[in-house]
Amino acid sequence: MSKSYWKGLFHCYDVPGLPRTNNDLERCFGSARYHERRATGRRGTVPGVVVRGEVRVVAAVATRSQHFSASDLRPTDYAAWLELRERLAYRQDARRAQLRFRRQPEAYLATLEEQLLKMRLPS
Repeated sequence: MSKSYWKGLFHCYDVPGLPRTNNDLERCFGSARYHERRATGRRGTVPGVVVRGEVRVVAAVATRSQHFSASDLRPTDYAAWLELRERLAYRQDARRAQLRFRRQPEAYLATLEEQLLKMRLPS
């Protein structure tokens, strides 16, 4: 019966240790959130998870199930690693811009306006 389903739909049966249900997955993320708050001493959401959540949550979940050596942490696909670093840097820059805007909105908008005026429109 399940042969008619889309290939790859049931990853939980192909990958050992992957949560089988949504409840198990939510429990896994909730546990990572709880430990992140305990480690940082914050009561609410940790800003680092917003910016680097893609990496931090996976690392938190993976380190509970096994131990890693330095050679295990070395990137195997350098291009994918660089792409991930670029995405994380983009999100960090966006968060930094939000903070600058909140602190000094006039100065931030003046800088944006100056950058816009420097750009030339195509003729």
